Amino acid sequence: MNLFRKLQTDQSGRYGCMYKRWHLIGLELGISVASVGIRNEPTGAATGFRADVVAVAKRELKAGEVLDGEGGYKVVGKLMPAEDSLKLGGLPLGLAHDVTLRNPIAAGQPVRWTDVSVDESLLAVKVRREMEQQFAAGIRVAA
Repeated sequence: MNLFRKLQTDQSGRYGCMYKRWHLIGLELGISVASVGIRNEPTGAATGFRADVVAVAKRELKAGEVLDGEGGYKVVGKLMPAEDSLKLGGLPLGLAHDVTLRNPIAAGQPVRWTDVSVDESLLAVKVRREMEQQFAAGIRVAA
């Protein structure tokens, strides 16, 4: 099946432009690997902490439930400015897997660090917390 048969192209039919709200990782990965390997050029390198994806309840969640993370049945990610995420104390979607809820969360509401029991000794958690501290300077952050 040709997924691109309805793609709008220029008059020559050779060039097209497509907007998708999601990544087409299978098409992008090869170009990124080639850019790094051939031109020693990184792709997708962050230059700052400008945006964040916070876990949001897909349905009403009860205290004691274990979150199933990205692609699961309990949370979905919400993109927001990093400053808003830090003020909220939002739990990053990438760390919303195998963590137990301390508090109930209404459907559509963000999950906060204070709402979950998380293993603070995990490297990913330590790195994230350190990043938050570095970027939170001057921002009033939720306790």
